[in-house]
Amino acid sequence: MSLTAATGKIQTTAAALLALGMTVTVGTAVGFQHIGGYIPCKLCLEQRLPYYIGIPVMVLALVSALFKGPAVVTRGLLLAGALLMTWSLYLGIFHAGVEWAWWPGPTDCGVVAPAPSGGSLLDQLDAVIPPSCDQAAGRFLGLSFAGWNVVASLVLAAIAYVAAFRKA
Repeated sequence: MSLTAATGKIQTTAAALLALGMTVTVGTAVGFQHIGGYIPCKLCLEQRLPYYIGIPVMVLALVSALFKGPAVVTRGLLLAGALLMTWSLYLGIFHAGVEWAWWPGPTDCGVVAPAPSGGSLLDQLDAVIPPSCDQAAGRFLGLSFAGWNVVASLVLAAIAYVAAFRKA
């Protein structure tokens, strides 16, 4: 199947599902940060980038599909979403591997020395110590946030690849 083949319901539904799925996935991570109090590490924040880029791309794909834009545009945007979720899959696997000590993480991603106890209360409040990338903030059903990102990215990438190349 080529990217110039006509588009239809499959591409429209997939674009809507992908935009919603990406929004829910990254929204959940942001919710755990701001509501749950989980401070993200450097790798956690990097894993959000494909979603921040992918959501508007999938909205554009949805608009293109709904308004019967050129098939190459709709399918191209779906393929871009698939590639973004593949990048997210890589980032999630890398981070999960760091958490399980399968390979080392970045050298600039670790626990820093605690701030001295002297100084004003405001200085102490501003001294947020970022978590280490090799320590999972929590595990839910055996998977860390990075592990769940792997699952979400795999599902979203599969949907996007199928929609980009399947007949209308």
